Amino acid sequence: MSDDKIHIYLMPGMAANPSIFENIKLPDDQFVTHTLEWFVPEKGMSLREYAKHMCDKIREPNPVLLGVSFGGMLVQEMAKIRSTRKVIVVSSVKSKHELPKRMLFAKYTKVHKLLPTGLVNNVELLAKYAFGETVTKRLHLYEKYLSIRDKYYIDWSIDQIVNWDQEVPPDHVVHIQGEKDAVFPISNINDCISVKNGTHTMIIHRAKWFNEHLPTIILE
Repeated sequence: MSDDKIHIYLMPGMAANPSIFENIKLPDDQFVTHTLEWFVPEKGMSLREYAKHMCDKIREPNPVLLGVSFGGMLVQEMAKIRSTRKVIVVSSVKSKHELPKRMLFAKYTKVHKLLPTGLVNNVELLAKYAFGETVTKRLHLYEKYLSIRDKYYIDWSIDQIVNWDQEVPPDHVVHIQGEKDAVFPISNINDCISVKNGTHTMIIHRAKWFNEHLPTIILE
């Protein structure tokens, strides 16, 4: 019976859809995986309000929440609203103090408001925002993964990231970070499980590592 199993909800990163998790396979005798999807926020919606709406999509008590990048910030906000067994953040940050200097600079100068987000249908540019890397070699892949092209959503997401004000993460947060993450450099991160040669997109390219290690991380 699935009642005995641990339910884990997977939240993708900014502008990405759940296909980034297509190679994540956990033992189905222990775990039931569900995916969450971004929706375009209402005008003026806070990240806290957004998290409350996302919590409405969770049906089981005490689930595990796993979020990637901006999705990692979101699941931490969700954990403040409802009880969770564990929160796992991947390629992300646990507080405003772990944000890179360029994002802190953007917060105070509002320079992020000048980004050409109207070009969100340019997948190469969108991937630069969402994944922090140039993707000309794998453009067809990123066209598949990055399906949320709404300008308001992108503007809202960037604004929520640079203005995130969390001082201390919720309890039972586990942080997994790649050693070569270009968006959230590991040099700014405290108390994490580091993945050798892992980049910001390691949930896609290093799925084997996650399949090997996530069961233990969830259960311990």
